[in-house]
Amino acid sequence: MKSRKFICLIVISVWLSIPTPGVAINSLNSAHAGEELSWTGCGITKNAFMNEIAEAYEKKTGVKIRISGGGAAKGIRSVSAGTSDLGGTCRHRLVDKAGKKHPQEKDAILIQVAWDALVAIAHPDNPVDNITLQHLKKVYAGEIISWTNLGGQDKRIALITRSGKYSGVGHLFRLLVFNDPDYEFKARSFFVKSTGPLEAKVEKTVNALGIDGISSAKKRKVKRLSINGIQPTKENIASGAYPLFRPLYITVNQNASEKARKIVDFILSPEGQDIISRQGTVNLEEGSALKALWEKKKN
Repeated sequence: MKSRKFICLIVISVWLSIPTPGVAINSLNSAHAGEELSWTGCGITKNAFMNEIAEAYEKKTGVKIRISGGGAAKGIRSVSAGTSDLGGTCRHRLVDKAGKKHPQEKDAILIQVAWDALVAIAHPDNPVDNITLQHLKKVYAGEIISWTNLGGQDKRIALITRSGKYSGVGHLFRLLVFNDPDYEFKARSFFVKSTGPLEAKVEKTVNALGIDGISSAKKRKVKRLSINGIQPTKENIASGAYPLFRPLYITVNQNASEKARKIVDFILSPEGQDIISRQGTVNLEEGSALKALWEKKKN
């Protein structure tokens, strides 16, 4: 098995044709205290590790990373437009059937830094522990409306859904479960604008069911359901046994500043990857077996 350092250095050296990573990482100490850069993006990436990355990076360099949410689409489009130095997204860039990039996303570069997984979440008091992919499809298709069909109590499912087809959760859930990123949910749902409100609503609603990213959900008081009997543990995600895994990306403009590139270097370095792993998220080395599986799954 390749060492973590070797894998990280390869990724850094190819992501944007930047100077050799050893120089970039070692030069972090030359950054001036008081400098500030902005990061915008999906709540999954933010909650998974970005807050801890920002804290460690500021302590190491004196450079502060201002973090704000807004969703995966904003994590790509804000850097593409040049309104944010960096971003984060839990979905890939949108392209049309001809392979043309979405006009609002064309100037963004996505660099994978970790692996996440989609997970069905419910209230902690819900007796249901598992749901099959087929049943999950039927719930969102409006064919299953009661928890009794899932082995629970005779109560209507209160479906909490992330609004929009282009959110990280919405886009990847449609792709991975329905094999159609444009699929229209037919079930009655309560729609929310972002990850935080979705998790908060599930925490407070006994009959709730929602789809979330595991890297964020595990930090909330929700029950994370198994899929087809496979628990969404870090080990099961890293091995590919759990089916709904997906990449997490950091985004930068194609003309990103050296300061922004250095932050990406730090995230990809052994130190940054260790921070990601210690937060319970699958880092690049831990999820090395997923790369080939993802290429098959996303097509």
